Amino acid sequence: MEYVLVLLPSAVVGAIFWFAMRAIFNADKAERDALAQAERESTDND
Repeated sequence: MEYVLVLLPSAVVGAIFWFAMRAIFNADKAERDALAQAERESTDND
């Protein structure tokens, strides 16, 4: 049981880091998709 108590804080911080990085990469992907869509629309109008 003591090993779990020792490793638990590191596991929780690792999980928070993983979720944060996943959110950042998903936001970046959405931003790149929106930028590509806007670029396609601007070239279609020319």
